[in-house]
Amino acid sequence: MSKDFYEEAKKQMRFSERILASIPGFRGYKEKELRRESDKLIRNHLHRKLSGAKSDLKTVFQKLSDRRWFEVLTDMDRLMAKADRITEKVNHADYGYAGFFNVIKIREENLDKMIGFDNKLVDEVDGIIADVGTFKSEVMKGEFKNAKERIQNLVEKFEAFEETFDKREEVILGVS
Repeated sequence: MSKDFYEEAKKQMRFSERILASIPGFRGYKEKELRRESDKLIRNHLHRKLSGAKSDLKTVFQKLSDRRWFEVLTDMDRLMAKADRITEKVNHADYGYAGFFNVIKIREENLDKMIGFDNKLVDEVDGIIADVGTFKSEVMKGEFKNAKERIQNLVEKFEAFEETFDKREEVILGVS
């Protein structure tokens, strides 16, 4: 189950920050800053999890190479490249925040939608992590018969995650 990082960030505010947040002009600024920070935390969380999956896939690739399971090595190489590209896309995505002088302004309700959207992304990544774990476990036990299907399933999951992640900008801007 995904966490509401924004609510957690609000609870972590120091007493002095809560007092300042009660000031009308400062409150909006602080709210946006908290949302931006929670977005950053979510994306960092996603990046760490996807990096762990990449590491597990590298272990699987090595094991398949050692066993000379040539019929899946090309597919496995493509899967690893896709996982790497998507992981870096998450790592380098824009923050959900526009500064005071930016041309495009991001409204608070769109930031709230984005945080909810990012929480759904956490659930999708958890599904990928579970499937990578199952695949790694099978390969480490020497069970290679489902390797081709597992690789194809992971390719589809990574592609679905990327498609969802790419809609993030629309959510931030409020067009979705």
